[in-house]
This record gives sequence, C-alpha cells and structure tokens, in this order.
Amino acid sequence: MATYRSTDGTVWRVKISNVGASNAVVLFQHPDGESTRKDRYNWYISKGPEAKSVTGRLDPKKVAQSLTGEDVDLLFRRSMRVSRADGLPNGPLPAPAPASMSRGGKL
Repeated sequence: MATYRSTDGTVWRVKISNVGASNAVVLFQHPDGESTRKDRYNWYISKGPEAKSVTGRLDPKKVAQSLTGEDVDLLFRRSMRVSRADGLPNGPLPAPAPASMSRGGKL
C-alpha cells in the first residue's frame, strides 16, 4: 500500500476505493488505526477515454500508478475529513427563533 508523508510528519496510508467510470475515492488512512475519525478523502477525476463510458470502470491499481507525488500532495491538501471532528450532542434541539417584525411577521 502506498504512503504519503504530510507536512507535519504524519505518514498516511493511501488507498484507492469506490471506483467508477470517471472517478475514484483517494482515502488517506491515519496511522493511529484507532478509528476512522482522523481519516481523510478526496475524489480523483479521470480525464481518460474510460470517463466517457457509463459502463466502464477505472482500475484501482492503474489509478494508483498514474498518481504522481504532486498529484497525491494536491489531493491531500484539498482532502476532507471522513467524519465530524466532534460528536453530535444527545440533548434536545434548540428552540426556534421568534418571528421577526422586520419582515412584517406577526408575533
């Protein structure tokens, strides 16, 4: 499996998954392995001829081989977290805001 070293020195595992006709998910797996909360992902968009075929599928191995170091660096810098950084609260939702007179609403 390929790896990527980020600017803070973290070595991420790089995995290609969810391939389609014109795209694939590039998953950056955090080395702690405790959960996926720190993992990151980005979409690889192919411009090859297979991108024009709705029945075609990219080969994950070929996608991985085609990515240069600069490509992976750019994908990582623009990547998003797989999940939220914090948990959702278990408490009730906040009450709705009162109607505003500035829009001509009635109280």
